[in-house]
Amino acid sequence: MNNSVPEIGSPARTKAILSRYRLVAKKSLGQNFLSDLNILRNIVNAADVTDNDNVIEIGPGIGALTEQIAKRARKVVAFEIDENLLPVLDETLMDYDNVKVINQDILKANLPAVIKDEFEPGHPVKIVANLPYYITTPILMGVLQSGVSFDEIVVMMQSEVADRLVAEPGTKAYGSLSVVMQYRAHVAVAFDVPRTAFIPQPNVDSAIIRLTPRGPLPVKPYEDQALYKFVKGCFVHRRKTLWNNLQGIFGKQPEVRERIEAVLTDVGISQQLRPERLTLINFIELTNAFHNEGLM
Repeated sequence: MNNSVPEIGSPARTKAILSRYRLVAKKSLGQNFLSDLNILRNIVNAADVTDNDNVIEIGPGIGALTEQIAKRARKVVAFEIDENLLPVLDETLMDYDNVKVINQDILKANLPAVIKDEFEPGHPVKIVANLPYYITTPILMGVLQSGVSFDEIVVMMQSEVADRLVAEPGTKAYGSLSVVMQYRAHVAVAFDVPRTAFIPQPNVDSAIIRLTPRGPLPVKPYEDQALYKFVKGCFVHRRKTLWNNLQGIFGKQPEVRERIEAVLTDVGISQQLRPERLTLINFIELTNAFHNEGLM
């Protein structure tokens, strides 16, 4: 490794790479290049990456975060959808023989197969990434539903989305995304990232989110997809009561209304509550109760 060359994530090296390859951030792919070495290192610290870890990265860009991960990880597999960045990554990461770049959309990747083919078994698998803002939620949901047991996921996203992920019942940011993500994992904000850390600067600030596996819940939904669909339906009209949203889901026929009322009474939840007042456990209990009532 040539120690005389500045690290990729330094502002000077980032600008030099962008200039050399005449790169312009593609808004269509949510590209902004992070150029703050302290933040890049802190992302890797937040994931506690060690030489025992296999790491998946999503959207390596010019390799700034990839380099910091590669310095500490056992192996890195990075998914880059922009084929124009492949020759850039070939050059910037040429000193790291523990990195493999795959030119593929992460949403179309078979993660279990990639992990089986690329990683030696018996080592923790983590995801560390600066996610494209425009598809943050689909990527996270895809990863969490991939069937892979990740030891840790540490990703950067728009602050507003991060707020929704960690929101608690009764708060303005709490919604279907909060419930679904918190069902899948423990979610916490590791630290915030100002827009000034990027080239070019985005119009929003960012945050680093850490997701870790959660233990067994006291109650489980009869089916995960049914829970997701039910929760989404409950938040269709945020300003309306749970009662109104449930009629939107199941119908307004007198017989259906009676059955909805019976379920709410049995579970012990007021018709007049708004959906944002319900906890994750409330949503799971309601999903199961409506299923048992034959409405789902």
